[in-house]
Amino acid sequence: MALVSSAAAIRPLGAREERPPERVLYFTYSAGYRHDVIPLSEAILTQLGRNSGTFEVITTEDLSEFSTGNLERYAAVMFYTSGEIPMSGAQKIALLNFVRSGRGFLGVHSATDTFYTWPDYLDLIGGYFNGHPWHQGVTIEVADVADPLVAFLRNSAVER
Repeated sequence: MALVSSAAAIRPLGAREERPPERVLYFTYSAGYRHDVIPLSEAILTQLGRNSGTFEVITTEDLSEFSTGNLERYAAVMFYTSGEIPMSGAQKIALLNFVRSGRGFLGVHSATDTFYTWPDYLDLIGGYFNGHPWHQGVTIEVADVADPLVAFLRNSAVER
């Protein structure tokens, strides 16, 4: 015991076990309006995950991912969706149980324009889309180019 304890004590403080990156399921199914930015968002999220080394993004529009067994492979599910997605009752239950088990759910932009006829989704997402009469360009400036999460953007503004 003393030898094992001593070995642990002299291990360098910075040494840590490498953990595999967490997997995030990025679901982009559109049963309503399809946003042109979805492919760009997939590329950006994938790059952010790769740069950070902490998560891997799996993008899909495949409804079969929403089973209890398949969802076990993920730490979080992210929706960029619209409309009444044709999920079965079992798939909806699998998603709710996934979240209830402590795993993550993120709904971005049009995810609030999804499942208007499913009350449990309203509870999950927190509200529904009520329109936006305008569009505008935005500029993203990288404040810390040394941060590996955003280093690939370099020190230039990106306008979308």
